[in-house]
Amino acid sequence: MKRISRYRRHKAAGPFLLLLALLAIGTTFSVASATTAAETTSADRSLQIEEGRQIFLKGCSSCHGLNAEGAQIAPSLIGVGAASVDFQVGTGRMPMADMSTQAMRKEPLYNAEETAALAAYVASLAPGPAIPGESELNFERDGSTAEGGELFRNNCAMCHNFAGQGGALSQGKYAPTLMGVEPRHIYEAMVTGPQSMPVFSDKTITPEEKLSIIKWIKSAEKEPNLGGASLGRVGPVTEGLLGWVLGLGILIGVAVWLAMKAR
Repeated sequence: MKRISRYRRHKAAGPFLLLLALLAIGTTFSVASATTAAETTSADRSLQIEEGRQIFLKGCSSCHGLNAEGAQIAPSLIGVGAASVDFQVGTGRMPMADMSTQAMRKEPLYNAEETAALAAYVASLAPGPAIPGESELNFERDGSTAEGGELFRNNCAMCHNFAGQGGALSQGKYAPTLMGVEPRHIYEAMVTGPQSMPVFSDKTITPEEKLSIIKWIKSAEKEPNLGGASLGRVGPVTEGLLGWVLGLGILIGVAVWLAMKAR
């Protein structure tokens, strides 16, 4: 006790005890704040999921079932993940009135908050691909245009055309143009495989390679049409066909006009 009393009378005892008290208060406050923040985040997440569920019941359940289990005219959404919902709803492809036709990109029916709520609800049903964050979409820093062009020609050009302009598929389907599509939606399409498109998992095309493909698409998007109309950028075949048909049509028209005038 005498040793403790001697240390208590030391001139450094006061500042040391004050520092110790401040450290204890700060630690307690940090733990309490983290717990409160976690509880708040969890509560907000639950509210978002419930909001998404209500939107789903009103706008999606008639085709996909009350529990997203699917029906004869629409597939199950269990396990498709938030990325699939963000792509389909964020690009305006869903909801759609006629499920027998291919979904087209159009003005979204739901705003960003409603789309996020729908995605959160579907993601809560079963694990699936998540929506990529901003840090995962830094294609300008992590992507390579040259590598992206090679990957695109090897994996995507047979459907989307070598310039990303889109193309026809079998049975009346088509691969849409990639011009003007948001990087997030391009990434989501690769990991979810919407409609006729295959799924490109991270083992098939790594995240870095996906960013390179996006970088090449955005580079192609900026290329000017120096020759006028692009004609789908499919090369001399389309240009030659147009020139032949149009040129031959003009020549036939001139010949008919001259023949009629000579009478």
